[in-house]
Formats: sequence, structure tokens, C-alpha cells
Amino acid sequence: MTLKYNHFFDLLDGKKTLDESLFDFQKIEKGFAFLQVESAQRVVYGVNTGFGPMAQYRIEDKDIIALQYNLIRSHAAGAGKPLEPLQVRAVLLTRLQTLAQGYSAVHPDVIRLLIAFINHEIYPLIPEHGGVGASGDLVQLSHLALTLIGEGEVFYKEKWQPTASVLKSCGLAPLKMRLREGLALINGTAVMTGIGLLNISQSKRLLKWITVASSLLLEIVQSPDDYFSQPLNGVKMHPGQKDIAANMRTILKDSKRLKQRDTHSPSTNGDGIFNEKVQEYYSLRCTPQILGPILDSLSYAEEVVVHELNSVSDNPMIDGEAELIRHGGNFHGDYVALEMDKIRIAITKLTMLAERQINFLFNSRLNEILPPFLNLGKLGLNLGMQGMQFTATSTTAENQTLATPIYTHSIPNNNDNQDIVSMGTNAALLTAKVIENSFQVVAIEMIALTQAVDYLHCEDKLSTQTRAVFNKLRTLVPRFEEDTPKYKEIEKVFEFIKNNGVIDE
Repeated sequence: MTLKYNHFFDLLDGKKTLDESLFDFQKIEKGFAFLQVESAQRVVYGVNTGFGPMAQYRIEDKDIIALQYNLIRSHAAGAGKPLEPLQVRAVLLTRLQTLAQGYSAVHPDVIRLLIAFINHEIYPLIPEHGGVGASGDLVQLSHLALTLIGEGEVFYKEKWQPTASVLKSCGLAPLKMRLREGLALINGTAVMTGIGLLNISQSKRLLKWITVASSLLLEIVQSPDDYFSQPLNGVKMHPGQKDIAANMRTILKDSKRLKQRDTHSPSTNGDGIFNEKVQEYYSLRCTPQILGPILDSLSYAEEVVVHELNSVSDNPMIDGEAELIRHGGNFHGDYVALEMDKIRIAITKLTMLAERQINFLFNSRLNEILPPFLNLGKLGLNLGMQGMQFTATSTTAENQTLATPIYTHSIPNNNDNQDIVSMGTNAALLTAKVIENSFQVVAIEMIALTQAVDYLHCEDKLSTQTRAVFNKLRTLVPRFEEDTPKYKEIEKVFEFIKNNGVIDE
């Protein structure tokens, strides 16, 4: 089964139940049977040899099964807070998809038990720290494998519980090692890939919200309509820029707040100085040029990470149908690591755009139409959104620090067997943090935009879509003049935009 991007998220959201009929068990069984015969006659890495730098040690037949259990238990050595349940579900799906390709020679029970974990919503405790991204996500996946053999802890029915008791309550038996199930379960890129797919999905949603925010900001300042026009953006050959501009045209198609460049001519005062800006600051005028590269980066990242989802990231590769075994490094996470670094840089730039737009809204000397800090109360006595700006600035600064690529930070380890590694899971987790931060900054911008609309009394002249967004946000955060703590309002908007698509898109 080849999983497409949308199909993966249907399974992730529980819209479709996993059924064993989706998988080619005949191919899986053939690979397992071939390895049984082959490993009895020759040396096969990870079956009758040690691991990594200890591969030169021959394992006696009587110890082959113990070797697989030892591998899982010894590498379940992660640290830090557990991954979120949704992240773990993505990891389970990704690990299942890799093993179900039939090139890992696992016993079919592995596939069946992974399906059961997903369908029963049993989520292993997987710590955030541990993987270096070569030989894949060894440590984190060992924690997953630990629960499959009935050990460790799982998140089930909204609480952490011992795995053994959960399996018993669900009528499931722990996995028994046969040949190389331990190595197959922990060898691969499932953690970075599963989290990576979630990052791409959330980044797409974030990009749509900042596009709406940027469009509403143009309405607030009564911008000319040419910044996002087809003639201007059509002469730039990048598809992302063209798509962002087209999306803005759709969002603003019935707005009554925009000026038409072809018919509007700014007036001058007696000194020959224009009474209004001929063109706006870059954070308003250059939205398609700034968000376009981000969209293109996400599109390419989706292609790469979906390829990884459908790839075999195990070692060795065991083909039961062709009856061959090949050793190599398909577990290396460089493809995912590089894309996660690129997304993290791109989303940091998105955060910077939101922060600059917030600064524009709060600085009366820049916008020339709004009170300082969108203070709708008494200037001097009340402080408006001044405190919120500190949060937006601080969070943006954190993203700028986190944007440093980790792909180039390889540290040799494993007795120098792993002498160059991807750090792919670190890259994916750092990217998830940057995305989370960016949603917080955009949430503050959305609140600021609603305050600006209320101050200008221009709601009835907004486009249909931006007015719908404004109305929804006002149900979460009513207009405010008095100074009250705003952290709960920020959290409400953050949760809304993070978990919902743009209204009426």
C-alpha cells in the first residue's frame, strides 16, 4: 500500500480504520520465511551478529532471540518529556507503513499488533530526546518496541498506564521475537517522518492564517490593490508567489476598503507633499514575495517526506521474492532532516513577518491611523496591547535562535560507527516548537487586527471572508478598552487557529 499525503491524515484523524486487508501479508510472510532459511545458512547482520561496532561478534543460535530483546531494552534509554499522543500516532503509522512494505522480514504478528495499537489508540511513551537520525530513530523507536513486547508505559484512555495491563484489557498478546523483529522495529526514520508530516500540515494551516491576516491588514490601511495583483505577481516566475497573490485576491475579492491603483490618485498638500503613502512598508507590500518561498518550500518538503513515508528505511533490506539481502544505509535521515531545517527557517521568517506587522499596527508613527498599541481606552492611563508585543517579540527571537540548522551539526558516536549522522528527529522536534511559537505570534496579530477594525469602525466594508474571521475572533476575544490580563485570550485564539482551518476559505 502506498500512502498519499491526504490518506495518511485520514488515518491519523481516525476517519478511516486500519484493516488487515490493506496489507500484503503474503509478501510479508515470504520475506520472513526466506530469512529463516537464509540466516540458518549464512551470516546476516542483526540476526546472528552483534549490532553496530559489535557486528564482528558471531551470535550463537541459542542466543538469537535474546539478542532482539536485549537490543530493545538496552536502547530504551531516552530522556525528556513524552511525545504528544498525536505525534506518537503518526510515528506508529509511519513505522507500520515501512515494515508492511515486506522488505524487513518481520513476522506478520508485528504488522497485526501495530494495527491493533493504532485502532485501539494505544500510544507508547516515547521520550523526545535520544535519536541522532542515523540507523534512524533507534532510541525513540526502542521505546515504541518496548511496549509491543508488553513492557514500558502507554497513553490509553487519557492516562499513562503499564503496557501489560492495557494489552490484557484489550485482549492483545505481547509480541514474541522470532528472528530480527527487534532490529526491524527500531531501525528507521519513523519518528522524524511522522512528526515531519505533522509539521508540514500545521505549517500549511499557519500559512493560510498569516495570508488572511496580511490581507486584513491591507484592508485596515486601505491599501492599493496592486500588491497582490495578477499583472504584478504574474511576471515573477515562482509558483508560490503566484499562489499567495491569487489567494489574497480571493480573500479580498469583495472588499470595499481597497483603493484601485488605476483610478486612485493621491492628493498633495500645499507644499507638494502627498497626503497619503504612495506605497506601504515591506511587511505589507511584499507579502506574496515573502510567503511565496515558504509555500514552495512546504510543497517540496511534502513531496520528500511522503517519499520517505513510503520508503523502506531498514537495514539490511531483505527481499523474499527476489531472494536477496542487501546491506546499506536506508535508515539515514538526511532527506527528512534537511527538509525540517528548511521548514524551520521558513516558519521563522513567517513569524518575523507577523511580528513586523504587529509592530506596524502598534506604532502610531508608522501606521498614522491607529492609537499606540491599539489602546482603545484612555491613552496614558491604559496600556492597550503593549504587554502582548513583548510576548510576540520574545517568541520571535526564540524562533530566530531555533532556526539554526541542525543538519550540519553531526557528532560522531557509537564508537565512530555512526561517524556522520542526520539529527533528523531533533530537526523535526525543533521545527514543531517553532511552528507552535509562530501560532502564538499570529494569535496576537489576529487580536490586534480585530482591535484595529473596531477602532476604525470598518467591519461592514471588509471582504466576506475577513469579516467572517473578524466575527469569529470577536466571539473569542471581545473588544477591550480596560487593562486586564490577556494570557487566556491569547491561548483561546492560539488554540482556535492551530486546530481550525481559515473560515470560509
